[in-house]
Amino acid sequence: MPAGGRPTVRSRRLGAALKRHREAARLDQSIAAEAILKSVTKISRLESGQVSASALEVRTLLDRYGVQDQEERARLEQWARASNAHGWWLDYQEIVRPDYADHITLESDATYIRSWEPALIPGLLQTPAYAESVITAGPTFITPERVAQLVKVRQERQKRIEEGGAHFTAIIWEPALLALARNTTVRDEQLMKLRDAGQRQNVTIQILPSEAGNAAGMSGAFVAFSFGTEPSAEAVTVRNVANTSVVEAPEDLTLYANVFDQLRSAAMSPEESATRIQRALTNPPRETR
Repeated sequence: MPAGGRPTVRSRRLGAALKRHREAARLDQSIAAEAILKSVTKISRLESGQVSASALEVRTLLDRYGVQDQEERARLEQWARASNAHGWWLDYQEIVRPDYADHITLESDATYIRSWEPALIPGLLQTPAYAESVITAGPTFITPERVAQLVKVRQERQKRIEEGGAHFTAIIWEPALLALARNTTVRDEQLMKLRDAGQRQNVTIQILPSEAGNAAGMSGAFVAFSFGTEPSAEAVTVRNVANTSVVEAPEDLTLYANVFDQLRSAAMSPEESATRIQRALTNPPRETR
């Protein structure tokens, strides 16, 4: 059983991939069950993510399904090994909700992360002070102790990018650059971090101009994740005021991928975006009283 008694995002991804390969081989669940000497119920629960598969079971099933792609085989076997792994975020399980844990898991596993943010700087690029401002601006009161822990979680998440573990592309609507314009210290520190992050080889930052409101209105914030060698969306998380949901249906993933491509086309180039960030830093708007 996946940790916590609920399907994990890792076990669901593994199960869906195994089901896809079984169906491509035109085999039913009884044949799969025979291959690993288990019941049909076991296969059904495995494919739905309710239980985990061992690396050996995955290897045996892929043999039976005739999957020859060595990269795909290695990837799924790795997912099996990691399905019940103790991620660092479980040390914060008292404050990290299950839906947030799913998002962090996807970040931890992804090779490509693509983020659209119309209102905020993405969490993977936030300074501690900016993160604290965002967290405390929410609709519910959070104790100072918990705020500090949530900021620390956000900093831990950023190590994935800072250590080059994933390619990160962020499209940010220009008004988000100055969302905290009244606090000049927080604003300037955040803009400098954003400017410097854009110089990393594994980070691409594009600013969607303020006047591109039609493009910005296509979708609320979302993050797309890819786990292979190509940046094709394999999971998407969508954040709202109540929670973060994971989108995995193929037709929905295609929709989000198309939206991201349109946003990227409407956004400034990385070079133009860096100039716009510097302009916001050196020529901030006049504060009103």
